[in-house]
Amino acid sequence: MAEHVTKVQPAKVEAVSEIKTKIENVKDFVVTDYRGLTVEQITNLRRKLRELNTEYKVVKNRYAKIAFNNEGVAGLDNFLVGPSAIAMLRGEASPVVKALFDFSKEAPVQVKGGIIDGNVFDMQQLEAFSKLPTKLELISSLMGTMKAPIQNLVFVINAPLQKLVRTIQAVADQKEGK
Repeated sequence: MAEHVTKVQPAKVEAVSEIKTKIENVKDFVVTDYRGLTVEQITNLRRKLRELNTEYKVVKNRYAKIAFNNEGVAGLDNFLVGPSAIAMLRGEASPVVKALFDFSKEAPVQVKGGIIDGNVFDMQQLEAFSKLPTKLELISSLMGTMKAPIQNLVFVINAPLQKLVRTIQAVADQKEGK
């Protein structure tokens, strides 16, 4: 009996290889449904995401599943159903997820799920994640909290000097007025 050999078309191998090279150095992914977007809307979304160091690519689900499995990325298979586009995050995840949810309010983009820092998130979890403050917001809040005691100390130290200056100025004004 002859052994069955499956021929794989070179175009399919090339498509999987292209996806694989794009996801090689990326650790965070968000899968969306892009159905209903106009060319102008998808171009605007790509431009916004590019500013956040993220690439947004429409993919064939089967090719994407093969590429992710070859790269050892597990957990996205459930989200790769129907028309899918993948946001490949190279920077901080929070601003990108916020941008996707903000864009979904004005355009028919639906976030399906994704992987952030190796954890699989569904749509509800990603929505909750998008509401968290970004790393820069947390740092600025921390710096404000750290600066407050020092600032209060400066005000307390300067208060007697300011009071003395005001008193001297009041005496000078009073003598001028006589």
